[in-house]
Amino acid sequence: MPDVICLRPLDDFARVGVILPEALDIRAMEPESPELGEAMRSAKALVLPAVGPALQTGLFAGSAIRLVQVTGAGIDRVDGAALAGLGIAVAGVPGRSALAVAEFVVATVSTLLRRLPESTAAIRAGEYMDIRGRMIRCGLNQFAGLTVGVVGFGIIGRATARQCSELGANVIFCDPAIDSGDSVELGDLLARADIVTLHVPLQDGTRGLIGAAEIGLMKPDAVLVNVARGGIVDEAALAEALEAGRIGGAVVDVYSTEPPASDNPLLTVGDATAQRLILTPHIAGVTRQAWAGLFSEAWDNVARVLLEGEPARHVRNGVKA
Repeated sequence: MPDVICLRPLDDFARVGVILPEALDIRAMEPESPELGEAMRSAKALVLPAVGPALQTGLFAGSAIRLVQVTGAGIDRVDGAALAGLGIAVAGVPGRSALAVAEFVVATVSTLLRRLPESTAAIRAGEYMDIRGRMIRCGLNQFAGLTVGVVGFGIIGRATARQCSELGANVIFCDPAIDSGDSVELGDLLARADIVTLHVPLQDGTRGLIGAAEIGLMKPDAVLVNVARGGIVDEAALAEALEAGRIGGAVVDVYSTEPPASDNPLLTVGDATAQRLILTPHIAGVTRQAWAGLFSEAWDNVARVLLEGEPARHVRNGVKA
């Protein structure tokens, strides 16, 4: 039986040059495998991606698992508190994708500020001079001089703030966990920001954080970016605001269900609205460089616990592995 069960293909690690610990017997399995429960009775660690369906706590009952290691920052695929009751530590890898996410925010927002989807569609339709004139008359924006509101000022939020600041933007942030006078109230941030970018975990206090009332506080030409987790933004309210022109644009990388259902309101907006909406498949932090760092640190943590007898780093549920 394996020492470690990995719920992602081992080729993922090889593609970015990460070498797995040779002293450990590692078996890749699918979450739906009927053999998973039996393998967990002897395996000491479970490695899994941050993105995917939730694993039921009952799967861990009677297992030998001491460490659940996520190859990303978010640990919402498992119930950390429930696993703490079973003595199982849950660890993530914070911050390794921060630069990738920040770069993604800047790139996608710039795409909307410069109205690139609209210009591409117009040029393909033979409307070169028309779209050029409209783009000149509308007064295209760049980051310099705009106000960027960062909701959640952890490692990724700070990295995004730095990137935007280096481009000349004025940055404000909202994070109740930061005990300083620098954090502003959410309503104030939404009213002042030209760009609002979300970097908070999905938990009871953030579920539905941005709904119709919150979007209503935003400037009519503001851009909303969700690269955090689905469920933080009310997708129906966002789609309605985009269709009505009450918000300038949006970048959505995460969804209430993934993949999004065909009737998701963001997938059914009209063609004109779609040119102000960028949809991506939970990919903001996925680059070769980011994955190499995430995977390397995740496996180092597994080896640290199983081979060196040291406590796991970045444990999120208070259990010492």
